[in-house]
Amino acid sequence: MRFDYVIVGAGSAGCVLAARLSEDPRAQVLLLEAGPEDRHPWLHIPLGYGKTFRDPNVSWQFQTEPEDSTGGRSLTIPRGKVLGGSSSINGLGFTRGQADDYDTWAQMGNRGWSFSEVLPYFKRMERFEGGADEFRGGEGPMSVSYARDRWELCEVFIKAAERHGIPYNADPNGARHEGINYFQMNTRNGRRHSTSVAYLNPVRSRPNLTVETHAEARRLLFEGKRCVGLAYEIQGQPREVRAGEVILCGGSIGSPQLLELSGVGQGGRLKDLGIEVVHDLKGVGENLHDHYLARSVWRVTQKVSFNERMSGIRLGIEAMKYALFRRGLLAICAAQLCAFLRSRPELDLPDLELTFTPWSMQQGKIGVFEDQPGMSIVAFQLRPESRGSIHIRSTDPKQAPAIRPNYLATETDRRVLIDGLRLARRIVASPELDPYRGEQIWPAPHLNTDDELLAHARETGASVGHLCGTCKMGPATDANAVVGPDLKVHGIEGLRVADGSVLPTQISGHTNAPIIMIGEKASDLVRAAA
Repeated sequence: MRFDYVIVGAGSAGCVLAARLSEDPRAQVLLLEAGPEDRHPWLHIPLGYGKTFRDPNVSWQFQTEPEDSTGGRSLTIPRGKVLGGSSSINGLGFTRGQADDYDTWAQMGNRGWSFSEVLPYFKRMERFEGGADEFRGGEGPMSVSYARDRWELCEVFIKAAERHGIPYNADPNGARHEGINYFQMNTRNGRRHSTSVAYLNPVRSRPNLTVETHAEARRLLFEGKRCVGLAYEIQGQPREVRAGEVILCGGSIGSPQLLELSGVGQGGRLKDLGIEVVHDLKGVGENLHDHYLARSVWRVTQKVSFNERMSGIRLGIEAMKYALFRRGLLAICAAQLCAFLRSRPELDLPDLELTFTPWSMQQGKIGVFEDQPGMSIVAFQLRPESRGSIHIRSTDPKQAPAIRPNYLATETDRRVLIDGLRLARRIVASPELDPYRGEQIWPAPHLNTDDELLAHARETGASVGHLCGTCKMGPATDANAVVGPDLKVHGIEGLRVADGSVLPTQISGHTNAPIIMIGEKASDLVRAAA
């Protein structure tokens, strides 16, 4: 087989690239996905993320290496293994981050990636429920919606946050980033709007677009320093495809893994595994960073939390409400409110995110609600400084790589997270919440010192699932860069990476929207070079 473009991974960026590149009827495009079609009903019900996160049929259940930074624990890192990738299983929160994030990329030598230059791609991709304006798109494929319901505890929490100097922000994806509001979601008419649904479904009938599921990449094929194709398997049957260009969209775990299996990476590391080195590229698998959360949980003294609606006849009522009106608890995302704020007043920009949910889940169990009424606040630093790595352990492509996030390695990362835990306590102590507030469960009320709160964060915290940076974008003069601003792999012809792994620094928010933007911009970069 031969195609003009082979896209490895049908996730948040891969589906976008397949749709955009196949707009040219002369271009033959192959899109490969290791997982199945996105037919399971829980993939399309917003609250279904609580089930799909834990389902190995549609989610890679990666595990981090036990580290001191997480109390010796191994953390689960779910990644989408289905058409739409993580956009099919994520918590649906849709945020871009702040303009400074992208301007920083440009200042690092990534020309074409400043906020003013990527904003047209954000606008091109979205169909925002609030309509188009200077910052928002109104006619794109990806639907972005406001939360369809308002909740008593959320309304009270907004008032309490305003008391502590956190302003209400009507659109955190608009002119101003700082403030609090309900999450915007990638939903349409109460259903999840993944990149598979938004981009791929409308174009599946194109004769020049081939989509293969259950297709697991094994290694890239090279002739010298040119990538000429890919070896992969479908249900154990080996296949090879030749390509004018291969574009990796396997994410921050899958893309560096495939590069190393194929001989592109740190030469000494690859030789030790018996892999022939095609190109010695120091940065592959390095620069890993992620948002690391610490959760605070309180009991609620009135029956206004979601916990008591998640069983028995009340759950049946919620199911009926969703079936008839696409509203209620089944239409919600992973958190109801998001607040972007400065942990300390002297800062120029927000460095902390708090999310609020009028429910509580069993510790460490996504989607498993506690029996008693509760409310939760998650805190995480927006721009973590700590850096880790992802590297293969062997030549076996079925063996998961070693993931070492190295969370909370810097003083700034630790301080901001502790500040977030303290701020959560101050907000909940506000008089607005007096009629609702019960005892604090996490962290225990007697934990008050910095050391005690940090220990709580290490022992109970989790990944937000925003892994990025392992194929860092940067100019050739950057010794740790893997791809250039054109997303071409340094030193290799015919190969690009277009996914969250190229982020040189973290986004001040959630990563799905920026990765979709990367898919949009990558499609223009590829077509301009054709």
